[in-house]
Amino acid sequence: MEVKKGMRLIITFLGLVFLLAACQGKVSHPLNPVKPDADLAQMIKWQIQYTDELDLDVDVEIFNLDLFDTPRESILELQARGVYVICYLSAGTYEEWRPDAMLFPETVLGQELQDWPGERWLDIRQIEILTPLMENRLDLAIQKGCDGIDPDNLNGFENPTGFPLTAEDQLLYNKYLSQAAHSRGLAIGLKNDLNQIPELMSYFDWIVNEECFTYQECDLLQPFLEAGKLVFVIEYELPPEDFCLQANQMGFSALHKNWDLDSYYYDCSNFSEK
Repeated sequence: MEVKKGMRLIITFLGLVFLLAACQGKVSHPLNPVKPDADLAQMIKWQIQYTDELDLDVDVEIFNLDLFDTPRESILELQARGVYVICYLSAGTYEEWRPDAMLFPETVLGQELQDWPGERWLDIRQIEILTPLMENRLDLAIQKGCDGIDPDNLNGFENPTGFPLTAEDQLLYNKYLSQAAHSRGLAIGLKNDLNQIPELMSYFDWIVNEECFTYQECDLLQPFLEAGKLVFVIEYELPPEDFCLQANQMGFSALHKNWDLDSYYYDCSNFSEK
């Protein structure tokens, strides 16, 4: 009995040591749910890939990967090299190909997204139904070892969802996601939803924006920079020479990517005006 008791004490002690080390590691990184040092450089090297065979050999500090499709082993391999791993999931839409798709009742499913067959908007007003579904996904992120999450489609109220969603509905849902992630020790980014940045910036640890240069709305991202938080920008249609110089001047971590988010990427930090 004394041996077992001693072993339990050792295991408990080691668990505390590892927990402390993990917490210390999170505090030191600018993307964790703590206020980052104001002197941290705003631009950072990163990659985002959701399709094709994963290329894990790219020299980046942050990797954005699909939560469901990425093996835990790949996440751990990146982290062993000091790479911070963000895991993508759609929090505002239903995707029929996901392994938990059968858990979404028809009552929360709205219109299909244009150009995205098999994907439908969610009725985010029904938080009591969506809560266990989303929290199961956050728990999966913990199980896989993700450092943070990138929840997509957080601006349903601005789209034809099939539901009379309001800005207040969206704020309530987005704040819920932030609190659910942070309570698990996960960092969380805001995806697009530019018009609600003033209300949401303090709840999110960074922002991922698609095509702000294309739509000439990059100035709306400034509150994140002013708060010492990273701004990730992806452009698809514009060539790098049409936006990279300005992105660098603004302090954005900007990439040029293909629409299917395969392994190709052009990092604007490598751009130099000739």
